[in-house]
Amino acid sequence: MSRYSPRPELADAKQQGLHNIGEAAALTGVSAKMIRHYEAIGLMPAAGRTLAGYRLYGERELHRLRFIKRARSLGFSIKQIEALLGLWDDPQRASAEVKALTKQHVAELEARIAELEAMKRALQSLARHCHGDHRPDCPILDDLAGGA
Repeated sequence: MSRYSPRPELADAKQQGLHNIGEAAALTGVSAKMIRHYEAIGLMPAAGRTLAGYRLYGERELHRLRFIKRARSLGFSIKQIEALLGLWDDPQRASAEVKALTKQHVAELEARIAELEAMKRALQSLARHCHGDHRPDCPILDDLAGGA
């Protein structure tokens, strides 16, 4: 945040178009807790601070937070988002790298979907075989106990 005056008062920062963490959260839909977390793990640069120590965010940081939020909503992992941010920050990037990372993510999602579909079929089969009445015998519990 070196482009802003060093350690301004909050009122001065607001005049410069900067936002505190609560405002940044409201403007991006990313909670203040997650903003602090993203800063701690390096997805966000260290925020500039007021004289009183309040974090400050400009439009560039808000845009980055929106990027991270969208990537998370598409299921990208933190590691993948870190790679995507690196590519986004690099004006010399090759879009082929972005496409390859995205295709890898799609393949991972397809594998997870297949696993979930298999779980669904197994549970549906177990539910079909359970009488669901007053009797104590239960094929669902028997299956879980057997580890099958």
